[in-house]
Amino acid sequence: MAGRWEFPGGKVAQGESEEQALARELREELGVEVTESRPLMRLSHEYEDRVVELSMWVVRQFSGEARGLDGQGLKWVPPARLTDEDLLEADLPLVLALQKLPDP
Repeated sequence: MAGRWEFPGGKVAQGESEEQALARELREELGVEVTESRPLMRLSHEYEDRVVELSMWVVRQFSGEARGLDGQGLKWVPPARLTDEDLLEADLPLVLALQKLPDP
């Protein structure tokens, strides 16, 4: 599904909690250190060739400046505008949940 936008993140390593995986992935992909986060929702989505399990966390605070350490493009998009982006189908319920959150 190359070329489409998706949220940063990745797989949870053996022996790692979701919160630890979140912190590691954002450090490795974006160069930021998570200082405040909380789980939002979990879901499963079935594509034709695979099933993905997603866990969405809300990061309220982080230190550092986000940059694409893997050469990927980055952009900040307000939740209300996320439906305008070419996101993966599995991410659409996550977008709806983010849009229901109160403003920080």
